[in-house]
Amino acid sequence: MTRTRVHIPTALTCGLFFAALALTAQPAVAQPSVSTGTQSSGTSEQPGAVGTGGATTPESVIEQTPANTAQVEELGRRVDVLAAEVEKLRSGEPETIELSDERRRALGLAPSAAATYRRSSSGVSFAGYGEMLLENFRSENQSGAGGAPTTRLDFLRAILYAGYRFSDRFLFNSEFEVEHGNEIFVEFAYVDYLVNDNLSLRGGLLLLPLGLINEFHEPNVFIGARRTETEQRILPSTWRENGAGVLGTFGRVNFRAYVVNGLNASGFTAAGLRGGRQRGVQARAANLGVAGRVDVTPLPGIFAGVGLYNGGSGQEAVVVDGERLDVDNLITEVHGQAQVRGFDVRGLWARASIEDAGLLSTALKLATTAPVAERMQGGYLQAGYNVLSQVSTTISVMPYVRFEQVDTQHRVPAGFTRDLSRDGEFKTLGVEVKPISNVVLKADYQWVRNAAGTGRNQFNLNLGYAF
Repeated sequence: MTRTRVHIPTALTCGLFFAALALTAQPAVAQPSVSTGTQSSGTSEQPGAVGTGGATTPESVIEQTPANTAQVEELGRRVDVLAAEVEKLRSGEPETIELSDERRRALGLAPSAAATYRRSSSGVSFAGYGEMLLENFRSENQSGAGGAPTTRLDFLRAILYAGYRFSDRFLFNSEFEVEHGNEIFVEFAYVDYLVNDNLSLRGGLLLLPLGLINEFHEPNVFIGARRTETEQRILPSTWRENGAGVLGTFGRVNFRAYVVNGLNASGFTAAGLRGGRQRGVQARAANLGVAGRVDVTPLPGIFAGVGLYNGGSGQEAVVVDGERLDVDNLITEVHGQAQVRGFDVRGLWARASIEDAGLLSTALKLATTAPVAERMQGGYLQAGYNVLSQVSTTISVMPYVRFEQVDTQHRVPAGFTRDLSRDGEFKTLGVEVKPISNVVLKADYQWVRNAAGTGRNQFNLNLGYAF
């Protein structure tokens, strides 16, 4: 195998040598000289001579002054800097650039997903994350019935980010995911062209820019052992489709807008839109969709915005009486987040509308008591406080609370009845501990209620990491 030799620039080597030489060349403290000769009588003593009755003058001694000490310390610091640069070149470690939280969010990237954007030179970048989830269900539901699922312990996700910076303008970024230990997916894979500091073009398998979790789904980023119900059922995280678009930043405003293949209505159910994701797998594109987002950041750590998706989902696969249905979808959401002085407050509300929901439910042969709804909606508000925020910058202990309501049967087509079990309320109380920012342990308890009386409480424990 061919080995690549890293050549240390001559300038650094010479700089290190001459800095060390300068240190050794610092003037030493001169010792007073002693005259051993006998002075003749009548002859005055020479200045600076030490003899019988002689005195030492200040000019005879070069003192180690504060200025000299500061100079030595500065040269020592320069030697340390040069040595660090030489070691970095030997190790092949790439130079990195700082990427602010605001810039990262404008690119739609969680912290680890942004690894390739931090490179200052061409080359490969790797990062990743993972999470393991334990779920324990209460033996009785809200109506007192049994039949609880068994306790589950699942390694939900093991992720590898791989990116490559080709030049200052072009880069590639991707996420490869193993779910539940045996399901392999490409979560996203795209090429960015950085037109300038404020505008980029993007094409490939894209995460749709809706909500607070879909793009920012690393376990040390979102609050809670489990992702929110609203962002699983109505904004079906993780939601990705094939397409292309543009990203931009203008002052405190940033936006993302993509054209992608549409959803596939054949996968819609009474539980929501999650089954309609095509995930880039030989995606049907007879119906396209547009997705966009605008955020405003008035102050560091605080932002709010809106997201929208509109597109058809029939994909020439939903046929009623010989007619192909487009099954148009409109999804809107508003969101906000504030992280200030240890507080973390987040909120979101989303609504989805599905045209021809009645004809679709008939074509899919769904039960009249569990159709695809014409309208689904849900939202949540959550808050946490890092109790160590004023005493530690490395360790975080954050109790949190979340209140959420989701109804994927908010309005059903004529001739169908609502599935009341899909009209739910979720109250969550928990705590997350981060011994370092890259590792998190989250534990919470959820009180679950629904209109059918079948809600079941559960305890959740999540171990996550990101690098």
